[in-house]
Amino acid sequence: MPLAYHTLDVFTTQRLAGNPLAVVLEADSLETAQMQAIAREFNLPETVFVLKPLNPAHSARIRIFTPTSEVPFAGHPTVGTAALLTELRLAGLPGNHDQLVTIEETIGLVRVGVRVREGLATFAEFDAPKLPTPAGALASVEQIGAALGLMTNEIGFANHKPSRFTAGTSFAFIPIASREAIARAEVRRPAWDAAFGGQGLVGAYLYTRDTFYNAANFHARMFAPDVGIPEDPATGSAAVMFAGVVLTYDTPPDGTHKRVIEQGYQMGRPSEVSISLEIKQGKLHTVRIGGSCVRVAEGKLYD
Repeated sequence: MPLAYHTLDVFTTQRLAGNPLAVVLEADSLETAQMQAIAREFNLPETVFVLKPLNPAHSARIRIFTPTSEVPFAGHPTVGTAALLTELRLAGLPGNHDQLVTIEETIGLVRVGVRVREGLATFAEFDAPKLPTPAGALASVEQIGAALGLMTNEIGFANHKPSRFTAGTSFAFIPIASREAIARAEVRRPAWDAAFGGQGLVGAYLYTRDTFYNAANFHARMFAPDVGIPEDPATGSAAVMFAGVVLTYDTPPDGTHKRVIEQGYQMGRPSEVSISLEIKQGKLHTVRIGGSCVRVAEGKLYD
């Protein structure tokens, strides 16, 4: 039986920007190998397969695939799927709506608040299912520079140094001195394999305070060639862990703090990811990641 699918652009209010996503509905009949083949066919950063929830009180269960592998959790699939399910549920109903979507993912249950406003792109924000924790040391600055085609003096700014955090998945976080330097960064093998390979890392998340727009706090790029993503336009899962970077190096006081990350500009797909950090007694209490979504296309998959 044909399966309906939708594509969306996530972390943007404009079509053909942000991070593209495919969502296949009612996919319970598919085997894992079929899901992987479909994700490879779409060839987007991630493809989501929506299944019946294990707990009928929840909204859905999902599995997430890159073109080469399944991942236990990812940010833009969570945001995009919650927005799509809400829009489909509310189809034909006028007015403004606020909905809570509960999604079962491999990492655990993820709660997503969805805001639907007439005339505006749907906005979704999820509570991070796990909080970031430090995950050990990285290679030397010299090795990291060689892997990215950068000079060692272009890596780091203020007190920010390369670090590694995990929250179900792990990323390397590499501070870059300027936007000009981050624009020149690229994956250089075999130096990449020496610096980042074989460590269980999804990829390397490069960031700088040198932004295009004053409304943004950081400008970022993310490379994940080992999971089939040469570069990602917007990375919600890494943004969860980036909250640990902010806490460690910027040491904001107790309270709620918001940060905006711009990403995808070098790819021609500008994106905006919002982070909300709640800090209590000097520790992260909650992390929320949000962004807008727009539907782009829909169709059917034939067996």
